[in-house]
Amino acid sequence: MKLYDYTLAPNPRRVRIFLAEKGIDVPLESIDIRSGGARAPEFLEKNSFGGIPVLELDDCTCISESVAICRYFEEMHPEPPLFGTTAVEKANIEMWLRRVELGFMVPTGMVWLHGNPLTAKVVKQIPEVADQYRERIHRAYALFDQQLADHTFFSGNAYSVVDAVALASIDFARGLVGEPFGEDLEHLSRWHEDVSNRDSAMA
Repeated sequence: MKLYDYTLAPNPRRVRIFLAEKGIDVPLESIDIRSGGARAPEFLEKNSFGGIPVLELDDCTCISESVAICRYFEEMHPEPPLFGTTAVEKANIEMWLRRVELGFMVPTGMVWLHGNPLTAKVVKQIPEVADQYRERIHRAYALFDQQLADHTFFSGNAYSVVDAVALASIDFARGLVGEPFGEDLEHLSRWHEDVSNRDSAMA
């Protein structure tokens, strides 16, 4: 078994954080996405969408998409549970996963593509698109702050996969994308400091 990884990308980091919370050690193999490593013909046989992370099992089965990989490990190693245990917990975690991915990470990706000099040679950039999605990023920050006003973590009072996904996504937005959340969002700031101080955040 091995996990195809790239240190600077947010989606592989989600899986590394998740594995660290589980206490699972998986060999990593770095794929340099900057030089097109994920688009090489031999890698496209593992993931036809040409992205990382990809988990390759001992029988050569390949699983791509970060949350799908996390779900595999949840099934194989259910303790500690990071996808919930009751029907309500599982549904609530799924709800917040969708909100983080669709309501935050998608806009962040659009700002990255249309507003960052590093991606100018990848797509024909439309600055107005970046501006529009910047507003959505900050709207999501405000909603996150509201949720965290009454909850220790995103889906309640227990750390879950949502916190791993949110930390990797928010750090990507704050860093490479250049869209940090405001210091006035005290609940989001508290959460970010807490989860960043967990050992898993350094995975």
